[in-house]
Amino acid sequence: MTAVAVATGMLALAACGSGGASDDDTGAALANDAGSMADYGVGDQFTATEPLSFPILYSDHPNYPIQDDWMLWQEIEERANVTLEPTVVPMSDYEQKRSLLVGAGDAPLILPKTYPGQEAAFVSSGAILPVSDYIDLMPNFKDKVERWGLDANLDTLRQEDGKYYVLPGLHEAVWQDYTIAVRTDIMEELGLEQPKDWDEFRDMLAAMKAAYPDVYPLSDRFSIPTPTGNLLNLLGMTYGTSAGWGYANQQWDEEAGEFVFPGTTDEYREMVEYLHGLVEDGLVDPESFTQDDDSAIQKLANGKSFAISTNAQTLVNDYRPALAATLPDAEISKIRLPAGPAGDVVSGTSLLENGLMISSDAKDDENFVAMMQFIDWLWYSDEGQEFAKWGVEGTTYTKDADGTRVLDPGIDFIGLNPGAPKHLQKDFGFSGGVFAYGGTTDLLWSTFSDEEVAFQESMADKEVLPLQPPFPFDEIEREQATLLETPLKDTVQQGTLQFVLGQRDLSEWDAYVAEIEAKGSTQYIELVNAAHDRYAEANG
Repeated sequence: MTAVAVATGMLALAACGSGGASDDDTGAALANDAGSMADYGVGDQFTATEPLSFPILYSDHPNYPIQDDWMLWQEIEERANVTLEPTVVPMSDYEQKRSLLVGAGDAPLILPKTYPGQEAAFVSSGAILPVSDYIDLMPNFKDKVERWGLDANLDTLRQEDGKYYVLPGLHEAVWQDYTIAVRTDIMEELGLEQPKDWDEFRDMLAAMKAAYPDVYPLSDRFSIPTPTGNLLNLLGMTYGTSAGWGYANQQWDEEAGEFVFPGTTDEYREMVEYLHGLVEDGLVDPESFTQDDDSAIQKLANGKSFAISTNAQTLVNDYRPALAATLPDAEISKIRLPAGPAGDVVSGTSLLENGLMISSDAKDDENFVAMMQFIDWLWYSDEGQEFAKWGVEGTTYTKDADGTRVLDPGIDFIGLNPGAPKHLQKDFGFSGGVFAYGGTTDLLWSTFSDEEVAFQESMADKEVLPLQPPFPFDEIEREQATLLETPLKDTVQQGTLQFVLGQRDLSEWDAYVAEIEAKGSTQYIELVNAAHDRYAEANG
């Protein structure tokens, strides 16, 4: 399939399909250029020609709640001549509140923290902007897509009209943050090496169980609302299927040349059997699938477990301080993601991160062009991304002669300056999830400790899984699919939990498959394959 060009061709697509902007809409939107820069281009500092304000939906993180006096706001106003007007929503309620606001037509113009795929529910209503029609206004976005070869990734976001409705965070290279953290002092005590695959991972847990019979070697977190969302996601990725956080009701079968329903495949059953065996043998805490994060962390801190799901920040911010308070001699680190039956693989989807939707009302705003230029600068320019992540050079950080960024010693962030009186997120507003994502590998790695850099380097030789082809639904298909998707996903999740915990015997797998089919899995996959075939024919 030929990738659709992401450049001037986007405006030519404006008249296609029923869900996007017409030529008149596009022309009217581009006429709304009050406050915009006439010669804005790659690498330019965007500064509005008159003071502007833009409403934005803000996901408020409990670890660094929003503050009115953050340097972040002051610097945005000084650099861009823009004031942001946040509608603040607790992170735990963000997705629901966003849906309600969009559905009611009351959404702010800028809607960050939108993961690719979440925008699909709003396309048919016309409530959100077909942003692909307007990326000629975003030179930094276009430049990164072209230089980093992300056209095929963007194709996976296209809807039935050929347009995409979310501006994703863009990464220069694939990276995998989440894995399992393990007590390395216990590994050293027992003479254990890092496991290369999931079989060796099981052997590691079994050795720990033999030495410490009263311990569940792995007691996991990230289980609300998706039971063991990370662990199942990692297993699914390496077993040739999808599960946990990464679960989707469709999966491309390269050999068959069509989509299949993953929750009933042989690969999914093999994964379920593996995890069931870990639970059955006392290697994984059964409460892992329902407990909250604090309970899992407490078990680790009390020596009741030795392994837990992690990313770089939770390792430093959660586990090491908790262990230091109770078991000061304990040591814990990330392990390289084990290989599975599908090989030593990692997903390529990490090239796109959560991004932004834009309310369709924005095109009628007299400052529309200026707003798109501002978004392009803050979220997609090298300068804007460095600013959102590191703050102000000379104040929150400095640069060595070789360009290495060094956080001010009086400021902490993910353990870079432990015990410092200030915190980059809490006290200044930088490196928050609303603004800081995407960018070059150099920027991504710039806040990594030497330990995390070594971890990422150890992952560099993994094979990157191919992207699934697009299957954009038309409006009728989307309505049909919406009725099926949640019941199917819920039934798969419930069945997975029952099999893994032994509440249901694996001899009942065929009955489980029949239940899934009764929920409409065959009908759903037929919709997916029909949409894919139509898209492939139109864009082949």
